[in-house]
Amino acid sequence: MHVLSIQSSVAYGHVGNAAATFPLQRLGHEVWPVATVNYSNHPGFGSYRGGVYHASDVAEILDELERRGAFHRCDAILSGFLGAAATGPVLLSAVDRIKRTNPKALYVLDPVIGDAERGVYVADGIAEFFRDEALARADIVLPNRYELSLLSGQAAGNDEAAVRAATSLMERGPSVVVVTGLRQETEISVLLVTARQVWKITTPLVDIPSHGAGDTFAALFLGAYFDLQDARAALDRAVSSMYGVFVATQKLNRDSLALVRAQMEIVDPSERFAAVPVWADKPE
Repeated sequence: MHVLSIQSSVAYGHVGNAAATFPLQRLGHEVWPVATVNYSNHPGFGSYRGGVYHASDVAEILDELERRGAFHRCDAILSGFLGAAATGPVLLSAVDRIKRTNPKALYVLDPVIGDAERGVYVADGIAEFFRDEALARADIVLPNRYELSLLSGQAAGNDEAAVRAATSLMERGPSVVVVTGLRQETEISVLLVTARQVWKITTPLVDIPSHGAGDTFAALFLGAYFDLQDARAALDRAVSSMYGVFVATQKLNRDSLALVRAQMEIVDPSERFAAVPVWADKPE
C-alpha cells in the first residue's frame, strides 16, 4: 500500500507523522509524509518551538508529488493535525484528485480537534472544516469521544449514545467510524461502527503520557484494514498492537510512545484482544 499522510511533524517524540509513518512502514507499507506544521515537540509538553506551514506550501508539495506520479499509485490518504483551516481545502483537493485516478483509494480522517481534558486545541475553523467538509469525503473516520460529540452535535457519554452519534456521522459520508478513548476506571475501550454491525474492544488502562496515541492508532488501523480487508479484524490487531506499545512505553518510563523499541508489537502483538459484538445488525 502507498499512503499519503498529511499531518504534523515534530523533531522530538512521536505525534503526527512521527507517530504514523514508522508503524505503517514497519507493516510493509510505503508512506509519503507531508507536514502541516513543523514543531520541536508536541505542545502538550508545556513549551515548543516551530510554526505552521502556509497552505500554499503544503499545496506546492502535493502538486509536486502529483507530478511525480504519486497520486496514480496512492492507495490511501491519512490526514490528522492540520495547523490552519486554510490547509483543509488543499487536503481535500488532493483527496479528490487521488480518488479520480484511483476510485478505490481510501480517505482515512483522524479529526484532530481536542479532548475532554483540554477542550478544543486547534485553530479556529478547523473543527468546522472537519464537520462540514471533510466528513463527506472520508471513508473511515476515527474520532475520540469528545471529537465525536463535536462532529455529530450529540452527546456521547455512554456506549449507546456514542453509537447513535457515530451512526449520524455515517449518514454524512464515512462507511466506518472508530470511536477511541472510551475510558472507564481501569479499562479503555474502542467502538467500531459500520452500517450493520457495532463492535467493542476493551483493554486494561495503561497510565502513560499518551501524546500521539490517536495518530499511531489511526495508522495501525489503516494498515490492518488494508491488509486484512475486514474492519473487525483490523480493530483487533490495531488495538492489540497499541496496547503492546503502551505497556512497553510504561516499562521504559518514556515521556513519548516507545515505537521503535516496541516495534515487534506493531508486527506481532504479544497480547491479543478480541472485539465483542454490541449489535449484530444495526437497529432501524
